[in-house]
Amino acid sequence: MEIKNLFAALLTLALFTAGYAQTPDKAKLDQFFDRLAEKNKAMGSLTIAKGGNVLYTRVIGYSRINGTEKKPLTAASRFRIGSITKMFTATMIFQLVEEKKLRLTDTLDRFLPQVSNAQKITIAQILGHRSGIHDSLVDRNLRPSSKTDPMTKDEMLALIAKGTPDFEPDAKYSYSNSGYVLLGLILEKLTGKSYGEALKERITSRIGLNDTYIATGSIDVNKNESLTYFIVPGGDWKQVPETHPSILFSAGAIVSTPNDLAKFIQALFDGKLVAKESLDQMKTMRDGEGLGMVTFAFAGKTFYGHTGGADNYGAWLAYLPEEKLAVAYTTNAKVYPVRDIMSGTMDIYYNKPFQIPTFESIAVSPQVLDKYVGVYSNSEAPVKFTITRDGATLFFQPPGGSAPGVPLEATALDKFKIDNGTPAGIVIEFDAAKNQMTIKRGGGERVLTKEK
Repeated sequence: MEIKNLFAALLTLALFTAGYAQTPDKAKLDQFFDRLAEKNKAMGSLTIAKGGNVLYTRVIGYSRINGTEKKPLTAASRFRIGSITKMFTATMIFQLVEEKKLRLTDTLDRFLPQVSNAQKITIAQILGHRSGIHDSLVDRNLRPSSKTDPMTKDEMLALIAKGTPDFEPDAKYSYSNSGYVLLGLILEKLTGKSYGEALKERITSRIGLNDTYIATGSIDVNKNESLTYFIVPGGDWKQVPETHPSILFSAGAIVSTPNDLAKFIQALFDGKLVAKESLDQMKTMRDGEGLGMVTFAFAGKTFYGHTGGADNYGAWLAYLPEEKLAVAYTTNAKVYPVRDIMSGTMDIYYNKPFQIPTFESIAVSPQVLDKYVGVYSNSEAPVKFTITRDGATLFFQPPGGSAPGVPLEATALDKFKIDNGTPAGIVIEFDAAKNQMTIKRGGGERVLTKEK
């Protein structure tokens, strides 16, 4: 009996250890990223780390494309990480709380009384996107006419103060970049330092992040920074004009690498940046949002982290505390949805069933495609969508868009899709008999009729 018990204990230990020391299927991960690269579905960099030890890295694509000259991305390539910046901002805000320089219950009027409802809005509500602060920075009626021109902090504050509150504080959840810009301004007021200096002193220098800093000007390829691209018909990459980082500031202007991001989130959960009590508050979810982080479900497990996107950059940072597992992906060309890349990566890591996409399009004859060509409209909205054909490809031109538009990828003889970097993308279905086109996106759909 004792031998049986001993054997059972050893078997249990062996199983537990094997599960904990997960070894990724590097060959299959390579096949997945090879396919993404081969089909021009992504450019970017991935890191999987456990307990601070890197298990897998992969880089595909280019950091700069100039005609036939292409500079490959490397593990040292730096990317704009968009809203993952908010995790860094929230971390520094909690450091100030621990230093007794700030309280989560403090109201905004203590620092920036010119913002509407400032006397009612708390720091905690801003951190959790429950402030009601209008997101003026993305409001087409308020935001700067040119995203490539710099903005001063006074101009940003004036722009945010101009916005009418979306709702009373704490009434509901609504994502606000403007709120996190205000947190950056508060950070600068309380520390007497620029955001970049505070970031270096409080996070990057403390835990050895050598490739993480806030961007202050245009992308500099001589500093290993990656330009951003989108795919055009014929499989060529075209550079995307970059948003000036001063507009993104503490809500989205940090530059980093997947390796640094993995180090950052490991240090955060190891208690090297904030106390456990602060981390627990950051992790507490309400309406799916914590105070500076969110949760994701991959392979049936709950990860903590954040996502980011700007121009055609994308970034994803996820951490599983039970296994000390950090996964970070950064891209300078969103084509295949970033969520699907992360999900596929995690399925492969956990040896879940995962079929590597073929990305093969269905060939549709020009005779069939010509039945779909035309101008489509809907009586309920004064907008028109144009469908044209060039060779064996249909093009979708939205209102105000430039010709020829966006290429459509056939998934059936009458069904096409646009990969726009989101999980669902855009699906377009044609009914030639009825002269109709249905556009499906994000659970909604619009039926349009071809004009005669």
